[in-house]
Amino acid sequence: MSQVQTVRGPVATAELGQTLMHEHVFVLSADVQQNYPEEWGSEDQRVADAVEKLTRLADTGVRTIVDPTVIGLGRYIPRIQRIAEQVDLNIVVATGCYTYDDVPFFFHYRGPALNEAVGAEVPDPMVDMFVGDIENGIAGTGVRAAFLKCAIDHQGMTAGVERVMRAVAKAHRATGAPITVHTHPTSQQGLAVKKVFDDEGVDPRRVVLGHSGDTTDVDHLSELADAGFILGMDRFGINLATTFEARADTLVEMCRRGYAEQMVLSQDASCYIDWLAPGVMDLLPQWHYTHIHDEVLPYVRERGVTDDQIETMLVRNPRRYFENVGTY
Repeated sequence: MSQVQTVRGPVATAELGQTLMHEHVFVLSADVQQNYPEEWGSEDQRVADAVEKLTRLADTGVRTIVDPTVIGLGRYIPRIQRIAEQVDLNIVVATGCYTYDDVPFFFHYRGPALNEAVGAEVPDPMVDMFVGDIENGIAGTGVRAAFLKCAIDHQGMTAGVERVMRAVAKAHRATGAPITVHTHPTSQQGLAVKKVFDDEGVDPRRVVLGHSGDTTDVDHLSELADAGFILGMDRFGINLATTFEARADTLVEMCRRGYAEQMVLSQDASCYIDWLAPGVMDLLPQWHYTHIHDEVLPYVRERGVTDDQIETMLVRNPRRYFENVGTY
């Protein structure tokens, strides 16, 4: 039986249940938090708050969240372990690197950056780091990453973004772990992802193009789905540059066109994100873990999305995404 690694250990993919495919527990600026911890406050209180919010999510019937928090987003697994011990919820964690532009300075003079200096091709250390997180566990915790994460935004395929993406592709081929990519669909960056992954031999059926629901261009989304990608309709509740209706109606139309088997759902929410100034969250009252169950699903059901399609997007597609995990 196929298994997926979670914070508490391996779980049969058949037991994942309803799965939200892009939710964070915390999104943090690690250097700032370490040196200016006043806003963070009490570690115990932050953990207790996370347990309370994730317990409310579990009460909706969700059994699993997939957390793509990696380098650049403040990943710290011991804290997530504390929370997972207290919540009846599977938490699946990632490895990779999050940047829209350059690689972190740590990598500037390691790996391919040395090719010209040494007159030979130098392997990228990111690949071994990502593979190690998947095969051996993260930072001595014993918690193994189950998927890979990279990003591309409106800046496009910069040299740093491409380097990370190719390292992720190589780690995918070495381990079989699937991939999730932060994308910017309004500038059609999924097509740039396709070009790099085609070159690296990555099967698009193992890739979620995150934030696909940020656009209402259903013809573009259909093109990506026809290419084999899984579309992450995963920012429900983030309605500053769009509306609730625009996001939900796009999902309805994609289901009407027959693409339910190539979409997954989520909110890209978190228990705490330090990227936002105090008060900003008041502008996003629907951005929380239970918004899909409270508001999105009733809305799309009224407009023709069937329970079977919802089951496909919340249960069958996430299970299929992870089916090969544990076989590498």
